Amino acid sequence: MKTLLLTQDDLRDLLNFNDVIKAVEDVFRDKGLGKVQMPPKVYIFFKEYNGDIRIMPSYVERLNISSVKIVNSHPLNPSRSGLPTVMATILLIDPSTGFPLSIMDGTYLTALRTAAAGIVAIKYLAKEDFRVVGIIGAGVQGRMQARFLLTIFKDQIEELRIYDLVKAKCEELRKSLMQEFDVSNIRVTENPEATVKGADVIVTVTPSRKPIIMNDWISPGVHLNCMGADAPGKQEVDPNILKRAKIVVDDVEQAVHSGEINVPISMGLLTKDDIYGELGEVVAGIKKGRESDQEITIFVSTGLAIQDTAVASLAYRLAREKGLGTEISLFPV
Repeated sequence: MKTLLLTQDDLRDLLNFNDVIKAVEDVFRDKGLGKVQMPPKVYIFFKEYNGDIRIMPSYVERLNISSVKIVNSHPLNPSRSGLPTVMATILLIDPSTGFPLSIMDGTYLTALRTAAAGIVAIKYLAKEDFRVVGIIGAGVQGRMQARFLLTIFKDQIEELRIYDLVKAKCEELRKSLMQEFDVSNIRVTENPEATVKGADVIVTVTPSRKPIIMNDWISPGVHLNCMGADAPGKQEVDPNILKRAKIVVDDVEQAVHSGEINVPISMGLLTKDDIYGELGEVVAGIKKGRESDQEITIFVSTGLAIQDTAVASLAYRLAREKGLGTEISLFPV
């Protein structure tokens, strides 16, 4: 037996957005039904470098597959070393033997599965007839969120607004999206308020440690995907918005400690009881999603190891079918 090495280029050739979305939706359902094992992610902080790494193991019973991902977050990387903010490696494991089936790039895969989770949340929590979308953050994940949104909802979205502290990144993304999707409804905004006021769906993908979106900018009926707060101390949204909203998290324990709700909970402004439920429960039909056009709904994403396992399993299966990747012998068997 040999281990299959899959690079980022391999994954780009193997994975399409629709297949990734289905894999992520299905594994959220598995979680809602209690058919996964997923210990909370482990953090190691490098304060002197303004960075951290996370270790994320999981097992998905339906797929009979397990994986462990090691992923970093170093926001200063692009300016300081030219490296991406996020880099990841995934080890895919056969549960019956423990054999390492594959070692693969997790950087691109992480970007894909995170954006896919946003689409799943919109499907169940946003108004069906949403028209205006605002994205705050034009980095790797902001770009991926925009591409997934236009892939699935191109004919529905009337205006896609983009804001980032670095305006040049927004202009670059606007041109790229207009060319890739043949659309003209992409607008670069001057500030967060102009991005979110009047929007039906709001996506935040920044490393902020203080609120970017204020309570009085948000009207009834809005859905927010809060994707940036994925470590203790991070937050992007005024806690008063959370108090008005139906809060759906990807995982309760992770969200309490590292999601958008972690700071308000630490300050005593919210409690765990304010969480409506997990997205997996909604996907599985155990709890209802959006129940009226007046509800404010918020999806708190911290990123789940089961998402990695599901998409890595998909990539491995497709690679074996198509003969892609490089086989290596890690040890005698």
